[in-house]
Amino acid sequence: MPSTLPSPRFDHFYRYDELTSLLFAYAEARPNLVSVRSIGKSYEGRDIWVVVVTNLASGMDIDKPAMWLDGNIHAAELTASTTCIYYMHQLLTQHGGTSAEAQQINRLLDTRTLYIVPRLNPDGAELALADRPRHIRSSTRPYPFTEEPVDGLTIEDVDGDGRILTMRVPDPHGGYKKHAGDPRLMVPREPGEHGGEYFRLIPEGFIRNHDGLTIKLNADREGLDLNRNFPGEWRQEFQQLGAGPYPTSEPEVRAMVEFITSHPNIGAAISFHTHSGVILRPCGTRSDKDMTPEDLWLFQQFSALGEKHTGYPAVSIYEEFRYHPKDVITGTQDWVYEHLGALFWVVELWSPNKEAGVDGYKWIDWFREHPVEDDLKLLRWSDEKCGGQAYVAWTPFQHPQLGAVEIGGWDKMNYWRNPPPALREREAARFPAWMTQIAMSLPKLELIRTEVRALGPDMWRVRMAVANSGYLPAYVTQRALERKTVRGVMFELHLPSGDPAISLVNGKERMEGPQLEGHAPKQSQLAFLPNKQPTGDRAVAEWVVRAPVGTRITLSASAERAGIVRTEVVLD
Repeated sequence: MPSTLPSPRFDHFYRYDELTSLLFAYAEARPNLVSVRSIGKSYEGRDIWVVVVTNLASGMDIDKPAMWLDGNIHAAELTASTTCIYYMHQLLTQHGGTSAEAQQINRLLDTRTLYIVPRLNPDGAELALADRPRHIRSSTRPYPFTEEPVDGLTIEDVDGDGRILTMRVPDPHGGYKKHAGDPRLMVPREPGEHGGEYFRLIPEGFIRNHDGLTIKLNADREGLDLNRNFPGEWRQEFQQLGAGPYPTSEPEVRAMVEFITSHPNIGAAISFHTHSGVILRPCGTRSDKDMTPEDLWLFQQFSALGEKHTGYPAVSIYEEFRYHPKDVITGTQDWVYEHLGALFWVVELWSPNKEAGVDGYKWIDWFREHPVEDDLKLLRWSDEKCGGQAYVAWTPFQHPQLGAVEIGGWDKMNYWRNPPPALREREAARFPAWMTQIAMSLPKLELIRTEVRALGPDMWRVRMAVANSGYLPAYVTQRALERKTVRGVMFELHLPSGDPAISLVNGKERMEGPQLEGHAPKQSQLAFLPNKQPTGDRAVAEWVVRAPVGTRITLSASAERAGIVRTEVVLD
């Protein structure tokens, strides 16, 4: 009898050792469905765990079309891990059931593989979860320089309350003032305004060698952004902060790249991040009009399904999610789609703005400029829904370098970068149906039939016919064809060795067949002219063999992203 599945807490962010124990508990409870492997080690030597979820009774993971899911590449974006764990738990809880949803999960794990990495960046997450946390972007490796700063302010928790907030310092030259309606809220001074009570807002942290007047804000000593270290469109530091010295220089990224390239069955991928409450699709460096049209239509179709299932809007990274209109963002998406031609999305989980009822929230642009009414809505949300903890009341503190200050403001780690504990499961629960639909749409190679026909007393024609039963073509995207990252279906014939009476007369032991289409319609039924071959999802291989009656011959067909089928025929 299988042992009981773990009961994870979705309101809790797991430290590394806890997370490791949880993942292995799943593998122990369901060894027929789950295995846990290390894909590599982090900078500090922690294993990066991938959870492989598939029904081993129906075949090995590598022999089935697969989907990759990862989370927490950025240190403080911990809800990404929660979302991966939640999906894994849902799959294993429902598998074996009889409801319509459970039967879909049964089919999924019988025919597909999920590769789930809940925490791609274990070092950074551990620092973010420390008793006295620091919220760096990604890896803990010092970069681009190893030296400690000799002066300036380093952002960290100075009062030991486990939060990193803001310091409010009275200053007639400060750029902020108290809001007239709610003095907790700090708002910018108006242009040309004078004669009021003003403040400087400084990130919480200690200052080295303070001269009593000036404060230099130090960049994180750990200046890497692992999401900028991928090979696709990689650029040097002067163009892209945190990119590292060369593509895949960082062990966490190299582990992911090596795993995916050694598992060509992966046809789709999602990376979970926080925050904004939006689904991001390729491209990161090109406009929609410059994309291959067929791929753009495909991304739009599956992104619309994401909107339907999750309630999150889905947008192009290039068109609507750039940090600056003159810059482009490159990362995982530019490698997985641009280089490999697999489907890929980034999901930015959680939107406190939406939660607070802010209208017209527009992701990046909102942080540059928005009406003060939005801030007041957020403040009310903190008071009414978060017990006043999202926006922390200003508290006097005797700072060792600045003297008397107040510490308070937004708790960005626990209410902006991540939802409050009570809402984390709700956010994670938005995504399983969409992920399952993507995975079930992947190409799937199936055997139609085999034929053996006698051409003489010891001469035989052997045929093998296969089809792609999936929605997507075996190559998944046109980009994959353009980049030559996928072959057509590969047929192989395996004759018994060592018998001179057995030989291949016609055909090849290994031969490449066509690319197989899926059952996705290329156009409306009312189109003027058909542009899809009626049986473009099928392929046939044929051999002529000389062998005695009763000889057993093994046949196989494979397509990297559609899986493999094997069978045996008897010559009689």
